[in-house]
Amino acid sequence: MPRRREVQRREVLPDPKYNNALVAKFINIIMKSGKKSIAEKIVYKALDILRQKMPDKDPIEVFTQAVENAKPLVHVKSRRVGGATYQVPVEILPHARTSIALRWIRDFSRNRGEKTMQERLAAELIDCYNKTGATIKKREDTHRMAEANKAFIHFRY
Repeated sequence: MPRRREVQRREVLPDPKYNNALVAKFINIIMKSGKKSIAEKIVYKALDILRQKMPDKDPIEVFTQAVENAKPLVHVKSRRVGGATYQVPVEILPHARTSIALRWIRDFSRNRGEKTMQERLAAELIDCYNKTGATIKKREDTHRMAEANKAFIHFRY
């Protein structure tokens, strides 16, 4: 990270099928070892499964709302003061909230029990949309930890 000038963030181009930048970013997060076409297939099939399971709703709206529900607002950082280490609550920047939510959705969908990754991802997105599941639990735990350590907020950087 540069010390003097502003950090320049790259804009992710929207994906070709849905023309949505958030879907394109999610494809990049799902991707392993540079295999983007496989990541695209996984995400697009998961969105097709969403369309089948929730026919009255647009899959992109469900996906966007699921990511919105998974975004954390605060997290804790370790800060050493004197001889003690404190867990200090820190607000998360908006672009980082989205990245963290997408990574959590990816990680918790990989650990699910369904047969294929598409099914796992679709099920995790539905859980996030309904505000249940492992991703939402992680978000609530993070917020709870920050709330419990609110007394150390004056140690912020």
